[in-house]
Amino acid sequence: MSIEAAYQENYTRRELIGGEVVMMAPPAINHVRITGRISSLFETFLEGKPCVPLTDGATVFLSDTERYIPDFMVVCDPNKIRANGVYGAPDLVVEILSPSTARRDKWYKKNGYEAAGVPEFWLVDPANRSIEVYLLQKGRYVMDNLYTLFSQDDLEMMTDRERAEVVTEFKCHLFDDLIIRLEDVFYRLF
Repeated sequence: MSIEAAYQENYTRRELIGGEVVMMAPPAINHVRITGRISSLFETFLEGKPCVPLTDGATVFLSDTERYIPDFMVVCDPNKIRANGVYGAPDLVVEILSPSTARRDKWYKKNGYEAAGVPEFWLVDPANRSIEVYLLQKGRYVMDNLYTLFSQDDLEMMTDRERAEVVTEFKCHLFDDLIIRLEDVFYRLF
């Protein structure tokens, strides 16, 4: 058995989705980079504030059949945080897409976060350098916006009007004074 195969076989992170145990593959480098970048942005912003940023590896217990390991989350109620995970809906959840998890993240987990009442949910797509922001409204997720970091080549192919409409940063809805710059999230990807 190769070292890579042995590593994959011994990688034991699991989620519970719809009552079914789902094994998680190790994340790719760009996934790790983006998780670190988002975590760093929130760690700096939340220093000295009551909300707690938690990065990949922390389990969130949403129900008896839904137990996820989001790529990143923010929890503002310290009573939800225990030694083995978060019990109840975080205030913000970020899932970073990969080819092997995109369907699960976009469908099953998104629906689970919605049902649990997570107010803000982001889907980050490393391949397209984009962030979909969803907000909970009347118990359902509504896409607030899709933000894309365009390459210089893409920008040059746009008209002046199209370039003027490109949005390169946005406010996190959870915190009115936190500006998320796309170039900070997608910095130095491979």
